[in-house]
Amino acid sequence: MSIPLQGSLFDTGGEIALGPLDGLRRTDLGLGAWVDVLPGWLSGADELFDRLVTRAAWRADRRTMYDRVVDVPRLVASYGEREQLPDPILADARAALSDRYATELGEPFSTAGLCWYRDGNDSVAWHGDTFGRGATIDTMVAILSVGAARPLLLRPRGGGASLRYHLGHGDLLVMGGSCQRTWEHAVPKTRRPIGPRISIQFRPRGVF
Repeated sequence: MSIPLQGSLFDTGGEIALGPLDGLRRTDLGLGAWVDVLPGWLSGADELFDRLVTRAAWRADRRTMYDRVVDVPRLVASYGEREQLPDPILADARAALSDRYATELGEPFSTAGLCWYRDGNDSVAWHGDTFGRGATIDTMVAILSVGAARPLLLRPRGGGASLRYHLGHGDLLVMGGSCQRTWEHAVPKTRRPIGPRISIQFRPRGVF
C-alpha cells in the first residue's frame, strides 16, 4: 500500500544543502568490511525528492527470472561519469564524498544510480555490487536517501544475523572495504503503509 510522502519533522523544507561529513560513524563488520552512517547529511531532502521525481530519467526495467520475464520492483535511473545529474546538489554530494574518501578509496566516485521505491511493494533482493570490479577488489558504494525512511538490511554473505538501517530524509550510508564481496544488502517488501523513497547510489568507475 502506498501513501503520500510525509515530510520529516526535522526537515524544515528550506534550502537544499549538504552538511559536514565529520559526523560519520563507522561500524566494523569484520573481514575487511565496514559501514559509515551519517543521519540527516542533506537538509531540504523532501524538496530534493520532489525534484528527482520530475527530473530524473526514470525507467521500468524487466529481467528474466526462471522461465519468465518479470518487472523489476522499483523504478531506476542511471548516470555515467560524463552525464549531467538530475540536480546540481547530487554533483556536489559526489564531489564531497570523493574528497572525504580520497585516501581510502584512491579514486573518485564517478557514477550515480537512482532507485525509486514507490511503496511497500517495491524492493531489492539480497545482493552485493559484484558485477564489476567490486567482485575482486575493495571498493565503496555511498547511498544518499530522500523520501520516507525504509529499512536497508545487511547480512554476511552466505547467511547470518542481519543489521538494519532506516534510511530516508537525507541520511547517508557508505559501504566500504570488502563489504560488496563479504556482505549482502537488501530493501525488503513490506505490507505496512509506507511513503515513497528514492536512494541515490554513488560508485567509482566499473563498480555496479
